[in-house]
Amino acid sequence: MRFLKVVILFLFVFTVSSFSLEHKYYISNTQIEYAKDKASVQIISRLFIDDFEDVLKERYDESLTFDDTQSNIDFYVDKYLSEKLRIKIDNSEKSMNYIGKEIEAGIVKCYLEIQDVSKIETIEVSNETLFDLYATQQNITKLNINSNRKSFILTKQNAKAVLNFN
Repeated sequence: MRFLKVVILFLFVFTVSSFSLEHKYYISNTQIEYAKDKASVQIISRLFIDDFEDVLKERYDESLTFDDTQSNIDFYVDKYLSEKLRIKIDNSEKSMNYIGKEIEAGIVKCYLEIQDVSKIETIEVSNETLFDLYATQQNITKLNINSNRKSFILTKQNAKAVLNFN
């Protein structure tokens, strides 16, 4: 039931805020799934384009924008996400491979992957994206690991989620 409420809240906020240039709610959505047959953890992180662009400009380069075809925007997206989205599997920090991004209806969808994951007994996710710019930022993080589904709302005060499967 809580998962359904989180999904409804997320859809409502995305719908309402897509009709205005400015929004009062700062939310991202990150899906993390373990593909056992591919021995990989696949990650899709969705962020409002204006919020993401603002944080990249503030941290790295004021001229960065998702509107033009700058070749270096992917470099900064990868750099930022590798600093702010961290995953430990069985108490070992894993590096994520940045695959790319898509822009769709004011949302940047970032694709990442952790390869060579033969099993998962414990997973820890720390998702601090946009906390450095927005104090009220909430990061909805949905996990689908070993057929176990769990959702978390991570905040600046509580930016970490842990799941054990033993």
